[in-house]
Amino acid sequence: MIRRREFIRLLGSAAATWPLAARAQQGKRVPRVGALMPYAENDPQVQARNMAFLQELQHLGWTIGNNVEIDYRWSAGREDDTRKYAAELVALAPDVIFVSGSTGVAPLQRATSNVPIVFALVPDPVGAGFVESLAQPGGNITGFMPFEYGIGAKWLELLKEIAPNITRAAVVRDPVITAGIGLWAAIASVSRSVGIEVSPVNVVSAGEIERAITAFARKERGGLIVTGSALAVVHRDLIIALAARHRLPAIYYDQYYAVAGGLMVYGSNSVEQFRLAATYVDRILRGEKPADLPVQAPTRYELVINLKTAKTLGLTVPPSLLARADEVIE
Repeated sequence: MIRRREFIRLLGSAAATWPLAARAQQGKRVPRVGALMPYAENDPQVQARNMAFLQELQHLGWTIGNNVEIDYRWSAGREDDTRKYAAELVALAPDVIFVSGSTGVAPLQRATSNVPIVFALVPDPVGAGFVESLAQPGGNITGFMPFEYGIGAKWLELLKEIAPNITRAAVVRDPVITAGIGLWAAIASVSRSVGIEVSPVNVVSAGEIERAITAFARKERGGLIVTGSALAVVHRDLIIALAARHRLPAIYYDQYYAVAGGLMVYGSNSVEQFRLAATYVDRILRGEKPADLPVQAPTRYELVINLKTAKTLGLTVPPSLLARADEVIE
């Protein structure tokens, strides 16, 4: 895990070196990168993602305060702030904007059709209208997808495999974003064949999440599927705690849920998504166009199982499932 002080030191080095760096530039314009993050700035897992982004930029020859500036905005899942910060970053006229998640791309798209935008963790950029196609984005936006909708069926199958007695599953989703709607549809389409009845839990606020999951848990033989969104990141500790309190087997989309006590994860590596995004930011800073950079989907997914949580829930993990796991937390 990347410690907060390491992240701040890397960012803060810009302030310490800027006067010297500015003189070294001798009046030359330093490229500027905007970064719109719909998360809390003090979230250690988000810091780990951003450290990967910054380290990859540095590896590619970009040093903050020397030959590049980065302007961050953090909205902690607040929709109004995300819109406001999107407009602020566009007004700074950066050379490129890096953004995480659909909730950040949408207001940026409305604010500019000229400033290049590189995204990470956007599951359905075509369906959301951000790009024309994956191979040929066609505009000022491109980036990296964390998964495709077919993963929804896999989540349901894995949940049934680790907890064969469940007959119901609540799908935690953000109904505002295209991915929340699309993943719900993908999961619901296979629920009958898996033998699990599904119902949605909309991620709107902490109070609404707690109310909905508590109500769902009043009936037996239930489980949770937590789909990706900025709000799911902001409220992840609450969601994991509710799953534990109500003894609900749950599957999540990102490794840090299992590290934090979630039962099982199947998904791509979000830290790697940020590192890859830095490669596109680099290419755009060196003159390439977003329209010429194809949107990329993950080449592999990781299965992580938390055995301690399984034991707490009274579950015996099948040996065949353990054998397929990329990581087992004991």
